[in-house]
Amino acid sequence: MLVWLLANTLRYPQGGGHRWVYLNWALGLRSLGCEVVWLERVQSKNTSREELPQLLAALRSALEPFCLGDRIALCSHPEDPILQVASPEWIHIAAAGEADLLLDMDYLTWPHVTGRFRRSALIDIDPGLSQSLRIVKSYRDLAPHDVYFSIGETVGQPGSLIPDLGLKWHYTPPCVHLESWPVHPAPNGAPFTTVSHWNESSVIADDRGDYVNDKRQAFRPYLDLPTHTDQPLELALCLGTDSDNDEKELRGFGWNVRQAWDVAANCGDYQRYIQNSKGEFSAAKPLCLRLQNAWVSDRSICYLASGKPVIVENTGPSRFLPDAEGLFRFHTIEEAAQMLDAVAADYERQCRLARALAAEYFDAKKNLASVLERALG
Repeated sequence: MLVWLLANTLRYPQGGGHRWVYLNWALGLRSLGCEVVWLERVQSKNTSREELPQLLAALRSALEPFCLGDRIALCSHPEDPILQVASPEWIHIAAAGEADLLLDMDYLTWPHVTGRFRRSALIDIDPGLSQSLRIVKSYRDLAPHDVYFSIGETVGQPGSLIPDLGLKWHYTPPCVHLESWPVHPAPNGAPFTTVSHWNESSVIADDRGDYVNDKRQAFRPYLDLPTHTDQPLELALCLGTDSDNDEKELRGFGWNVRQAWDVAANCGDYQRYIQNSKGEFSAAKPLCLRLQNAWVSDRSICYLASGKPVIVENTGPSRFLPDAEGLFRFHTIEEAAQMLDAVAADYERQCRLARALAAEYFDAKKNLASVLERALG
């Protein structure tokens, strides 16, 4: 079976964790025996012809360790001249007619691309954000797909706070390729960590008013958590150039702060950073709390697969996520501190439970077998 996977990483070569979102799906497909083509779209409005070769070379270098470096395809708008000249450096979109399926993880709005495939499935990896912002703004231009999947448990369900856009949504858990994420013991003294962008200043408007949806706001209620626990806490953040005061404030409360681009700029560094952590601690963005989407992140499941307990903010009732077994979900700073100490006191068992949780619910091979069955009809 030949599957093309539409990713969105070309213009973010320093995002090791971001690329792993798509890699886990691509490697899961390969483990099922699928041939995979990695598709990216290119637009002149944000990529020049001079930049493209360097970006493509960086992408190829990142994918080569996974035997995907020579399986890259590019697409552009038919009126955009950036790819008008064919090149042996990438697979031409005309070859899409040979594929069995397109898995669209970039919310494609170009029917001339999806129309080349026998079947296409949209994979919604930002439940709530996608429906509230990205798709709604251009819904009339969204290319039609045969099937629509979401990693949000509540998307399309009765009583959900997330609009369904008149589409039938199928739930699929996010994927982690277990073979690529083996259990890895933490070194002595390792901190609980997370990796994230910090101050994105992403403003969302809903019926309760405007609010900023970024990790800076998410961590506000938990800034003094280090004073409530003896467990070391570290944040690997993309802080930007104007966040010196934020870093100083975090350090003042007792957090260790690393620049994410120093410790997780490529796929290998990102993986090593997670594997050398004691576990994950993270707060959830305000949108997840407002919409109660039972969010579990692509990052968290990499921690779980590595045998790292995860402690994250509770984002609503789940049909299967535990509250205190490998994955801990807190509501308050007091609960967060108690859970950190509880994990540390029962660490080896919680590590085993974390891996078991990843294997039961987030195994890419198992989840993608179900996705392919439903997508291909």
